[in-house]
Amino acid sequence: MKGRLSWFNVTSIAVGFAFLYIPILLLVIYSFNDSKLVTVWGGWSTRWYANLFQNEELMRAAWVTLRVAVVSSTIATFLGMLAAITLTRMNRFPGRTLFSGMVFAPLVMPEVITGLSLLLLFVAIGFDRGFWTLTIAHTTLTMCFAAVVIQARLYDFDKSVEEAAMDLGASPLKSFMQVTLPIIAPSVISAWLLAFTLSLDDLVIASFTTGPGATTLPMKIYSQVRLGVTPEINAISTLLVGVVALGVIAASIAQKRSMVMQQAETRAVDAGAK
Repeated sequence: MKGRLSWFNVTSIAVGFAFLYIPILLLVIYSFNDSKLVTVWGGWSTRWYANLFQNEELMRAAWVTLRVAVVSSTIATFLGMLAAITLTRMNRFPGRTLFSGMVFAPLVMPEVITGLSLLLLFVAIGFDRGFWTLTIAHTTLTMCFAAVVIQARLYDFDKSVEEAAMDLGASPLKSFMQVTLPIIAPSVISAWLLAFTLSLDDLVIASFTTGPGATTLPMKIYSQVRLGVTPEINAISTLLVGVVALGVIAASIAQKRSMVMQQAETRAVDAGAK
């Protein structure tokens, strides 16, 4: 019958979710393991979290990762918003297809290719690799995702609201800042959180574009895991999972608010038309 789940569908969903989330659950549980051996349970303890904050190398890598994520996601969201406005408001201009392809190319391009091309660029122009090369790389990676999120909201935006503001004497910039931006703010926040999460998670591009003194947390974790997993790695990975989860939840809430505001805007326009 329509709307009912078969046992095969239920089993497939259960196996899929188990495959995805049981390893993460085990990671979180073993981060509270008292034993030094990560595969042997020795009781509950939080001492590895205390040791983690005394590990200068991991804390330095976490600070670099956080700074890069905040700066790159902010720049990527701003540039993505400009690209989204260009693609939705300027339907016809020379090179629109090329511009659109360049904006969304990182969505389908392998990260290895992106990282290698950026490395060759930085070497060619003599730009020393470090914090800023990593920030530029992450901005390049995440800008397209921000543009997609904001563009989807702008496609459904009612331009008559802006036109009404300009009819009352507001300039196009003032109309955008005081009318459009507050309405699309949830989508902008969602775009920022998505870019922030992607920057935190990146390993491939960072390994190509980073330099001395700019080691990110995923790179540090990967280098230590190759020599053996320590309980501190479980602890920092659990914290990273928590940060990413909070970002995803916040992005979902912001996107839901955006949909609610869009529905309210549609009802207001319909009421005004009547």
